[in-house]
Amino acid sequence: MKKSRLFLLFLLFIVLAGLNLIPDEPAVAPLAAGEMRVHFLDVGQGDSILVEFPNGESMLVDGGTRRAGGLVKDYIKSLGINRLDYVVATHPHEDHIGGLIEVIETIPVGSVYMPRVVHTSQTFETFVQTVVDKGHRFRRARAGLVMIEDGDLRVNMLAPVREDYEDLNNHSAVVKLEYKSVSVLLMGDAERLSEKEIDSSRVRAQVLKVGHHGSNTSTSEEFLEKVSPVYAVISCGKDNDYGHPHRETLDRLEGAGVKVLRTDILGTIILTTDGREIQFSSDR
Repeated sequence: MKKSRLFLLFLLFIVLAGLNLIPDEPAVAPLAAGEMRVHFLDVGQGDSILVEFPNGESMLVDGGTRRAGGLVKDYIKSLGINRLDYVVATHPHEDHIGGLIEVIETIPVGSVYMPRVVHTSQTFETFVQTVVDKGHRFRRARAGLVMIEDGDLRVNMLAPVREDYEDLNNHSAVVKLEYKSVSVLLMGDAERLSEKEIDSSRVRAQVLKVGHHGSNTSTSEEFLEKVSPVYAVISCGKDNDYGHPHRETLDRLEGAGVKVLRTDILGTIILTTDGREIQFSSDR
């Protein structure tokens, strides 16, 4: 009888696993007290960055393409995060906002930030409608905006500086994370024009999320000198049609002695810091 019961339990386990009713193990270990963690998600040719703050709050900056929405949603939930306090859509291109649609449809969110710029794509229209249907109002992403100021933690926006750029990429919300002595600069797809207009006294950071997937239209030598990063993270898809990251950008980073980490090579890249030391890991 005991053997029969064990066999039935074993069969039940297989059935539940096949139906995905047994919870998966967390993607990474729970965040330790006093730590901040930044996840540069491998969403292929796109951007999606999840931040776990030491004060218990969380933020998602972009969500990759619409195809990546499920991956981003599942990753967030695998960490035990049931609510996003902040969502930032850096600019209206599909490879940044597409995945946010499914995330916002399925996970409660607090504040939603986006630059004051529109796009004619169906993805943009669906994204805006999803945010509105969930009862949210957009908060304008702009230079000088302080999102969080909580003890040793500060999160603010350095761009866009103005609202009349011709190129959508230069409308990108640029977000700076500061925790104690560690700073992380998230550039969206901001290009050289935006880089020139950002307050140069605010850009210095140990970690730079390289603008526009490593395109040669971003990360100028002048800007790189101002930021003076130790590490650079590039989010791009393997063998993508754009040739990102461009050789010129990689050469500039190498010439500046910056350690480069790429999602197309390493998969999802995870930065963990106690505000003093920085550690990186990846899922490959």
